[in-house]
Amino acid sequence: MLAYLIRRSRGLMLAATLASVAAGLCSVLLIAQINAALTSDAENRAGIAWLFAAVAVALMLSRMSSAVLFERLGQHALAELRRFISRRVAAADYRHLERVGSARVQSALSEHSTNVAQFFVSLPVILTNTVVVVGCLCYLALLSWQIFLMAIAVIGLGSIGYHLAHLRAIRLLDQASSEQDRLFGHFRALTDGAKELRLNRPKRGAFIGEVLEASIDGVRRLRTRGMSLFVVSTSWGQFLIYAFIGLVLFVLVGGGPDQTRVMTGFALVFVFMVTPLEALLMNIPRANLARVSATRIGELTADMPGMEGTAEGTAPTRLERLVLKGVTHGYYHEQSDDVFELGPIDLTFEPGEIVFLVGGNGSGKTTLAKLLVGLYPPEGGEIWLNGERIEAHNRDAYRQLFSVVFSDFHLFERLLEAPRADLDEEGNRLLAKLHLQHKVRVENGAFSTQALSQGQRKRLALVVAYLEDRPFLVFDEWAADQEPLFKEVFYREVLPELKRMGKAVLVISHDDRYFPLADRLVRLESGKLLAAEAVAGAEVV
Repeated sequence: MLAYLIRRSRGLMLAATLASVAAGLCSVLLIAQINAALTSDAENRAGIAWLFAAVAVALMLSRMSSAVLFERLGQHALAELRRFISRRVAAADYRHLERVGSARVQSALSEHSTNVAQFFVSLPVILTNTVVVVGCLCYLALLSWQIFLMAIAVIGLGSIGYHLAHLRAIRLLDQASSEQDRLFGHFRALTDGAKELRLNRPKRGAFIGEVLEASIDGVRRLRTRGMSLFVVSTSWGQFLIYAFIGLVLFVLVGGGPDQTRVMTGFALVFVFMVTPLEALLMNIPRANLARVSATRIGELTADMPGMEGTAEGTAPTRLERLVLKGVTHGYYHEQSDDVFELGPIDLTFEPGEIVFLVGGNGSGKTTLAKLLVGLYPPEGGEIWLNGERIEAHNRDAYRQLFSVVFSDFHLFERLLEAPRADLDEEGNRLLAKLHLQHKVRVENGAFSTQALSQGQRKRLALVVAYLEDRPFLVFDEWAADQEPLFKEVFYREVLPELKRMGKAVLVISHDDRYFPLADRLVRLESGKLLAAEAVAGAEVV
């Protein structure tokens, strides 16, 4: 995932990297000039002063450029990541997306993406301070290679302790990331289950105390332990640096003409190197946190098979004849604690007919609807539209045939489904038909509010389905949340109007008093199409 982002920002990344490297080199040159000024005679101070000023200006400009470029890179990376994840999720197989769950997707789009973007913002600190530390070590080698070897030994000793702490910290951060995915699911339950929580005080207390707060504390505890290990190992490294400075000043440097220059140089460089080394060590956890997040994003997006081609154009496909031949589908069924087998299903749909799909709860009605509209690919059998077999390459085009109002429907902020000149006028006409004109309006292609009851929001979903003007409409228990008045409007006014418009309509319903209004009645029990008793006014399949 990090490699993908770097490929998408090569030019910006190169410019920011060069600026950071330049800043690091200027920092090392600056400390060298300070040491030279401290040990030089009066004759050479003027030249050193001018060189010091030039290096200081160059350091300011390079640091400024590096910070600005990497800030732009971080925001670009965040936008690219969210765009990449959104497109993968939008194009993923719907059945697999159901298994992944919204919590993992939300976590990837928010927390994990932000962690990766913050890593790019921290890159100038990492790069600059890496150059500073390496440059300082090279300068120390020029002063005294014997003491330099001792310095390497001290740094190596500190690195071993840091590496051991690093391995443990990464495991803790990875566990925190997994716990956070679950935490996002609990956050969603906090709003989606608001009614249930307020109606049951013990449940509310148990959810807040035993589930939500436990998950929050779990993330806090794991991240605190992981980051604390980094802090402890950093403090250990700082102690070794100061211990080595003491060895240089009081033990390692003997007599000689260069004693002052070597002692001053080593002490000055090591004191100067403490801050960049600390910054480097403190930013490595952020880099590792970004790596964990990038891995999570990579696992999520790579775990989305079934990417399908997108249908060209936006015009709905015409409907002449739609046939399901021996369609089957299997999934785990909670009621029976077994694999539920739907089908084989043989059905035919044509324009201008209303079909009611009826059956008990758990009989497979909604699953059949998802198979029909192309959200699930059939595991067995075939679907044919106008004499053409529906397969992976044309399934997205096939889905454009349908407008569906599922029981768990979603309303978008804007009417993205039906852009046209008379959208507001037609939408408001439909709202008046459904007695919603006093609560909501269509203005500039959007509903003025969605703060309505579930039944009223479902009427908005019906308006959206109307405005899409697709050849085939599917309603999954649409009337279940409606008052008797609007049930009458739906069954006796809306459905006949759709029939006159030449639409094919499938209605999943338990309202047996309206069954005679159907052209055909399809009865589904335990995943099988069954013959049923005759219903006046309807053909029974």
